Amino acid sequence: MSKRATTSQMDNERTDSSIIRIPPHHYIHVLDQNTNIARVEIGPLTYIRQDNERVLFNPTRMTMIPPRHYCVILNPVVRDDEGHIQFDTAGQAKLRHADLEIRLAQDPFPLYPGEEIQKDVTALQIVYPDTALRLQALLDFEEENGEKRVAGDEWLFEGPGTYIPRKEVMVLETIKATVIRENQAIRLRARKEGVDRSGVRRVTGEEWQVCKVGAYLPGAHEEVIDIVNAFILTDKKALHVCALRPFRDAGGRDRRTGEEWLVTLADREAHIPSVAEEVVGVVDVTTLSSRQYCVILDPVGPDGKPQLGQKRVVKGERSFFLRPGEQLENGIQDVYVLSEEEGLVLRAVEAFADTEAQEEDGEEEQEKRGKRAGVQRRPGDRWMLRGPIEYVPPATVEVLLRQQATPLDENEGIYVRDIKTGKVRAVIGHTYMLTQDEELWEKELPQNVELLLTSSRDPLSGRSEREQGLVGGPRDKTRVVSFRVPHNAAVQVYDYREKKARVVFGPDLVMLGPDEQFTVLSLSGDKPKRANVIKAICLLLGPDFCTDIITIETADHARLQLQLSYNWHFDIKNRSDPAQATALFSVPDFVGDACKAIASRIRGAVASVQFDDFHKNSNRIICSAVFGFDEKLAVRSSLRFGQNGLVISSVDIQSVEPVDQRTRDALQKSVQLAIEITTNSQEAAARHEAERLEQEARGRLERQRITDQAEAERARKELLELEALSAAVESTGAAKAEAQSRAEAARIQGEAAVSEAKLKAEAQRIEAEAELERLSKARNQELNYKKEMDHLEVDKQHKLAEIESQRFKQLVDAIGSGTLTEMARAGPELQVKLLQALGLKSTLITDGSSPHQFVHYCQRPLGGDKG
Repeated sequence: MSKRATTSQMDNERTDSSIIRIPPHHYIHVLDQNTNIARVEIGPLTYIRQDNERVLFNPTRMTMIPPRHYCVILNPVVRDDEGHIQFDTAGQAKLRHADLEIRLAQDPFPLYPGEEIQKDVTALQIVYPDTALRLQALLDFEEENGEKRVAGDEWLFEGPGTYIPRKEVMVLETIKATVIRENQAIRLRARKEGVDRSGVRRVTGEEWQVCKVGAYLPGAHEEVIDIVNAFILTDKKALHVCALRPFRDAGGRDRRTGEEWLVTLADREAHIPSVAEEVVGVVDVTTLSSRQYCVILDPVGPDGKPQLGQKRVVKGERSFFLRPGEQLENGIQDVYVLSEEEGLVLRAVEAFADTEAQEEDGEEEQEKRGKRAGVQRRPGDRWMLRGPIEYVPPATVEVLLRQQATPLDENEGIYVRDIKTGKVRAVIGHTYMLTQDEELWEKELPQNVELLLTSSRDPLSGRSEREQGLVGGPRDKTRVVSFRVPHNAAVQVYDYREKKARVVFGPDLVMLGPDEQFTVLSLSGDKPKRANVIKAICLLLGPDFCTDIITIETADHARLQLQLSYNWHFDIKNRSDPAQATALFSVPDFVGDACKAIASRIRGAVASVQFDDFHKNSNRIICSAVFGFDEKLAVRSSLRFGQNGLVISSVDIQSVEPVDQRTRDALQKSVQLAIEITTNSQEAAARHEAERLEQEARGRLERQRITDQAEAERARKELLELEALSAAVESTGAAKAEAQSRAEAARIQGEAAVSEAKLKAEAQRIEAEAELERLSKARNQELNYKKEMDHLEVDKQHKLAEIESQRFKQLVDAIGSGTLTEMARAGPELQVKLLQALGLKSTLITDGSSPHQFVHYCQRPLGGDKG
């Protein structure tokens, strides 16, 4: 604050001074306080202020506009045609109030009182190529070329160029050209009615496209909506197009509103949708192999219109595009390749002549007629086409299902129902394929039978288990129901259609017909017996046992609970007799009936017997009550039920327990008393036996003691004899040991002398050998030395001989071969002449130590001379 106050104070002092120095290109405003008129003083000038004047501000630099720049002045001064400033009568510069003036590059100028710089010095805007300024007229004016502009008009200033602003024009925006590449177009829309760059008249809101490659600069009344890229069409992709309004497409064909068509590679390689087109989507090619086909719904006809409600079958190998409105039924499907064990059940949708039908009648006439004209099919007809064959169903045929032959073993089968007659039959033991009029039939069984068939419990080993075994997977109800009857068991099957039953004895396999059901046995179980506890399909023929608990009452009103076990079996004389086999199942619960009958007999027999008598003779009373007596008043061996042939062979009394508390206490006391008596008698016998054993042990101990004393005296006698003998041996041994030690010392001395002599001899031998070895090595070294010296001498002589031969050779070479020849010839010729003169033919010259014989030495030369 202090600095700002100081600065303003200094400015006031400067403006209040009388002399003001104005530098070049500076100016001040001077106010005449008498007339209240301000004027401009321009430097360079030294201005002397009058008393009635006041300088409004310090010298200020003039406004300088460099080249290619401009500024905007608000309330500019009025100038005449020659550019001079006009003043009013009072000397005040006239101003155009609320007006603007754009000043370009010029000499520095001052601002007159009232003028303001609305926009500082700014560089002129350069408009580059492919760029334009969208301008709007704010006032009505006429351009230099004579074109008149009305307020609100819009036009473009296109580059390249420098835009010089006007006060009547406002720059709305800078527009850049849009580059259109290959396979591209720009979509334009008219914002105002006018003519586009192609000279076409456009109305407001109209849209069109420009596809020319290059830069496109939209007009003043055009706006770019979007850049549209072309869709590249290949042999695997096509374009689904819809018309938004009537127009003529690129192929020259007239299109109506809503019409849809397909643009493929055959039409053009790249497609740019026009403004009247809408791309619905890209359609991929549908390719069918040689083993595929498809059904097209609502196919497009030759006239290009969809045939609604119709179908067309297309077989491979083929590639095509789905036309608009077309769709595949169930997509691409594989050709039905049928083996010998397969077939197709077909149904006709429309009437047609079937040329691929295979008649099953086997008549030659029908076969000839079928091959010639085909089989006439009516709507709804069903037939089967059997393999081996490759089949493509036509559009008039519907494939209901594909049948597979079911392989069946001897013990396997299926239920088959004729859909025309409704008759159900079982096919067992051979491979079978359903016909067109047959279907698999599911046989329903009662819930308890289902559980028994799917249970993993064995009828024999698990017959005593009450819990249901592990339940397997669900049963295939179309398969023939089978049950393996175990050994020594029987199963009854009832045919509800024939109203008769059959019994199958094991081991065997039961297979139910369509109308047959198992007879389920509901037997009593648990202890005591309860009805409907055991559910079974097979009836075990025994032998087996069952256990029951019954309550009886004696004549003296003692109530007892008996646990009895009965051994039973079925007695069948002839299993092939249907009457006897059926009698086995005549009693639904043979276990409960037998147990009740036996219990009633036992109660009747025990009711007339006292408790003590029954306690002593319970087995005889119960067996006689169950089995009865024969003619000889003897107890029978078994009890037979004639209705179903059940035989009870034995009765086992497992336990007898009183039901009444008093009877139980009395029985317990009697049992305790009997136990006590038995215990006392056993204790007395044990005590007597212990005393007897004790006396026997004492006698044996005394005899053993006397025997031990005799043995001790005998051992003492032997000890004394041994002591005397050891004293004698001791005295004799001392003398013997001394003599032996002396002899051993002498022997050791002798052996030491012998060893010493041997060692001396060995030492002498070693010394002699060492000396011999030394002499041998010395002689060897001497020989080696001689050999080396001889070798050196030989080498020396060889080298001297070589030197001599070399010297001789050089001498011969120096003398020359001709000279030597002459020298050699000179001696013999002289000798020949000498011998000829003496008349000698040969001679021998010797010195006595090395004779030299020359036999006929001069014969050839002499003969030559003579000749």
